[in-house]
Amino acid sequence: MNKTVVVFQSKYGSSKQYAQWIAEELSCDILNRETIKPTDLESYHTIIFGGGLYAGGVSGIDLFTKNFDKLCHKNLILFTCGLADPTDTSNTDHIKKSLGKVLTAQMQDKIKMFHLRGAIDYKKLGVIHKAMMAMLHKMIAKKEPNSLRKEDKEMLATYGKSVSFMDKATIMPIVNYVHEL
Repeated sequence: MNKTVVVFQSKYGSSKQYAQWIAEELSCDILNRETIKPTDLESYHTIIFGGGLYAGGVSGIDLFTKNFDKLCHKNLILFTCGLADPTDTSNTDHIKKSLGKVLTAQMQDKIKMFHLRGAIDYKKLGVIHKAMMAMLHKMIAKKEPNSLRKEDKEMLATYGKSVSFMDKATIMPIVNYVHEL
């Protein structure tokens, strides 16, 4: 039997919610990255890790990068969670490029990656994230209206509010991939 675990690191809750949905669908264990040691993963054959996208990086990705030699013989799956629409290839290309800065070519070949869309509640953002979103809003607001992408328009319309793009159905490619292993 292929023993599976979902590990997550979540600052505002979206990655945690996706991890819970995946663990429920797969009837497997779920662990918080902040409370485990890499040795806690030794008994698992498949490790699914999910973390939020922040400034091009993935929260908690060091679970894979620092422990790759110990984990490389397992099935490794990564899901990212961010505001960028993963159905837009320019977004996924940007995510892959950013991940290429922290994941070696060997890691990229071994780790199956998925990208999910999260949520934001401006009232819950920390100071740094509020400042980053304010700068992004200011940059987008200066663009010519006819040059705005769908996401830019969404950002302008929802700035300062709470909005969720989460969809449980988007976990199914991950669930199906694990079932096929």
